[in-house]
Amino acid sequence: MSDDSRTVPQEQLPSDDLHPPPMPVINLGHLNLDPAIRACVVEDITKACRDLGYFQIINHGISQSVMDGAVDAASDFFKLPSETKEEFASDDLRRPVRYDTSSKDGISMSRAYLKHYAHPLSEWVQYWPEKPPIYREYMGNFATELRRVALQLMEAILEGLGLGKDYQHEKFEQGLQLMSVNCYPKESEGDTAIGLAPHSDYGFLTILFTSCRGLEVVDRNSNSWKVVQPLPHALHVHVGDHMEVLSNGRIKTVVHRAVLNPEEARISMASINGFAMHEKVSSARELVNEQNPEKYTASSFNDFLNYLTSNLDNKHRNFLESLRVRGA
Repeated sequence: MSDDSRTVPQEQLPSDDLHPPPMPVINLGHLNLDPAIRACVVEDITKACRDLGYFQIINHGISQSVMDGAVDAASDFFKLPSETKEEFASDDLRRPVRYDTSSKDGISMSRAYLKHYAHPLSEWVQYWPEKPPIYREYMGNFATELRRVALQLMEAILEGLGLGKDYQHEKFEQGLQLMSVNCYPKESEGDTAIGLAPHSDYGFLTILFTSCRGLEVVDRNSNSWKVVQPLPHALHVHVGDHMEVLSNGRIKTVVHRAVLNPEEARISMASINGFAMHEKVSSARELVNEQNPEKYTASSFNDFLNYLTSNLDNKHRNFLESLRVRGA
């Protein structure tokens, strides 16, 4: 079962992979410069979230060695014997660590994945794999850095929404971080080219690093699949369902998928960031008025897991749609 939210039918949307339009690239380091420059960066981030829902970030402060170390740790884990990896296999969505391969969750077409909670690291790392020996240290370093970046981005987005960068600061600080570590095989003749079917993520922000090309997002303007061309040392960011809820629809969640790379296997590592397990997310009061009534009911990550559990056989389940207020 996936810890993602929206699955959509695999309509044959056109692809613009031959001539992909440019994707916004944000220099995150500029957030720490003088107020005028910071204001421009906040505006750029907010515009990217509103217009597209995704962008890439550079100068994020995570060293190349930390990123490479996490890729090595993930690669070494997936190379382990099947019986070693299967120790973490479970159908219990609330397990702190879960390993699985394709098809069981209804959207994985061709992938193996390891999912585990990562914040606070001191609480969760004890459950992570002990093999390979580098896994806990290297993946832990990366997860910690990704969370720092997520909090930076959330402050900027909240500021851009007019809520102030300290809006519900404690809830974000104490929130949940789920690491989804994925291995996609090289595309082979006769196999489906889809590694992970179209879906959206449940949280506020997903920050992703991928070893090579394979991620695609739906471009809302052209209603086509847009190939994410990973830049050197860059991270991909896209918004999730709870960002749409918090913003009362001003920012929309992003539907994305994974396709197999015809040249090589791919490792991707995603940090999905939300409130704590039982903490409800609702539309910000400041963004609700007579002209813009509340569009979503409040929900938590626990509610999301309950929804997945009760919709195991529904491949087109859509958690976000279940939250919409009728007539709003």
